[in-house]
Amino acid sequence: MSSQSVRRLTVAQALVRFLSAQYTERDGVRRRLVAGTWGIFGHGNVAGIGQALVEYRQEMPYHQGRNEQAMVHAAVGYARQLNRLSAQAVTTSIGPGATNLVTGAALATVNRLPVLLLPGDSFANRVPDPVLQQLEHTQYGDVSVNDTLRPVSRWFDRITRPEALIPSALQAMRVLADPAETGAVTLALPQDVQTEAYDWPEEFFAERVWHVRRPAPEAAELAAAAEAVRTARRPLIIAGGGVHHSEAEPALEALAEATGIPVASTQAGKGSLRHDHPADLGGVGHTGTAVADDIARTADLVIGVGTRYTDFTTASSTLFAAPGVRFLNLNITGFDAHKLGARTLVGDARTSLEALAQAVAGHRVEPEYEAEYRAGKERWERVVDAAYAADDTDRPTQTQVLGALDSVVGDDDVLINAAGSLPGDLHKLWRARSPRQYHLEYGYSCMGYEIPASIGVRMAAPDRPVWALVGDGTYLMMPTEIVTAVQEGLNINLLLIQNHGYASIGGLSSEVGGERYGTAYRYRAADGSFTGDPLPVDLAANAASLGMDVLRAETVRELREALAAARASDRPTCVYVETDPTPTAPAAQAWWDVPVAETASREAAVEARKSYERHLGDRRRHL
Repeated sequence: MSSQSVRRLTVAQALVRFLSAQYTERDGVRRRLVAGTWGIFGHGNVAGIGQALVEYRQEMPYHQGRNEQAMVHAAVGYARQLNRLSAQAVTTSIGPGATNLVTGAALATVNRLPVLLLPGDSFANRVPDPVLQQLEHTQYGDVSVNDTLRPVSRWFDRITRPEALIPSALQAMRVLADPAETGAVTLALPQDVQTEAYDWPEEFFAERVWHVRRPAPEAAELAAAAEAVRTARRPLIIAGGGVHHSEAEPALEALAEATGIPVASTQAGKGSLRHDHPADLGGVGHTGTAVADDIARTADLVIGVGTRYTDFTTASSTLFAAPGVRFLNLNITGFDAHKLGARTLVGDARTSLEALAQAVAGHRVEPEYEAEYRAGKERWERVVDAAYAADDTDRPTQTQVLGALDSVVGDDDVLINAAGSLPGDLHKLWRARSPRQYHLEYGYSCMGYEIPASIGVRMAAPDRPVWALVGDGTYLMMPTEIVTAVQEGLNINLLLIQNHGYASIGGLSSEVGGERYGTAYRYRAADGSFTGDPLPVDLAANAASLGMDVLRAETVRELREALAAARASDRPTCVYVETDPTPTAPAAQAWWDVPVAETASREAAVEARKSYERHLGDRRRHL
């Protein structure tokens, strides 16, 4: 160490200084890898990371949060909008601040999105033992509450000595920048170690650029993939989130136009083609369109691009029903590429699609197949038109709310949603105009994600109008970051739909014999059930109390006018509407496996079980 130039800093100061010098590079474009830090300070991080953020406030932007989980959601929204090429860090104290990170970390890792978590931890020297909020375990002396982050992190380390930060921080950056590995990364920082000084080699603080790879598929895999495409009569492409992350939309469009192969999309992949592209069939799976699901049932080759094949996409393993159906998976991770017994094409989505297009040059599906799916697309467009249609003087249904929004937004608007009944309606009905317009977090489907994520998206794309679409159930989970949007002058738009309960789970409960029990926001009736009058809750007033401008709409016309005014405003604005509960959304076009009670005395459950058993025989293992 004596022969090296060194700098004496605390561990926290060294970490913040190191993070400010990290960059990603892909296709010649360089970005900050960790572009800012969200924080809520407590005794576990205020004197360490907190002091370091003051020390380096010019190099590391700081964002003040109100809820630890919400800070992670904001960081995830930021990273997704920038196609995983830039991330944000989140710091909390030890104790409830740290454990509040778990849900956000799970969401990030499930969705393969980078976020750096920097929770404080118990004293490494164990002199003050137990400290405030310390978990004492009777069998494991080295366990703290931060160990709850291990299973939901892609990389986890506890920095118990200053010099241990160097290899750990480098590993953390490697994982954040690797599209095949990325997710939540946790560096647990004991509060005493954060403040310890150490002589750091100057090389640790030098600018470092992490190249984001675009690996190409192997020649043998590519040849087999091309043969599979050429011999298929009814191929179908399933576009997942990897298409967006890789910025592969033009490559996908070129392949679809050259071959005539239709494209259906998962929740994460919607918008990979514009809604009006002749090959775009819309969403696929349980919440998919009729045309996409009809084609999926008869496809003899399913080409998955950047998808994890969740149960919603596969309709719980009932959708891809053609005898002898084969799968070809293009994915940057071997783990996902090998699902469903598929032929694999392991590599970057854009690189792989370009290579596949070249390998099948001159091939095109039969004209009859193109005519079939295009006719189905036209029929579905009429279904969407009917769901959106409304009398201007009526109270809108939820699908008519989407129709009003559709009439107001432009290509640059970003719609954010994650939970409730909206994901199903949006996946079936929304006409995506650009690659990042449709921002659905459906890997974890986390209630409360939308408002903080809209802040992250707005930070990443300051010139794009951003909409957080939430129902009353989701709003009540996590409205706190409205204050952050107001504080930072971020003019996010909140479309708040009041339907007096958990609409999605209420409908599912009715289907599976749960009789909508415990899903309505109502007073108790005489029998103890929640079937009395709706609660007198004024969510619009709540949003106003947190600093938002609020526009109330009662009719379709008023809603359209309010949405236009919100889009034009330079202030955070909430459009509040109470919806007509009359169902107007198209029914599910494919099944979803939600087990029903095998034995019950109530008629609703008995009948639901009969329906459930009729579907069980359709499940299939693709080997």
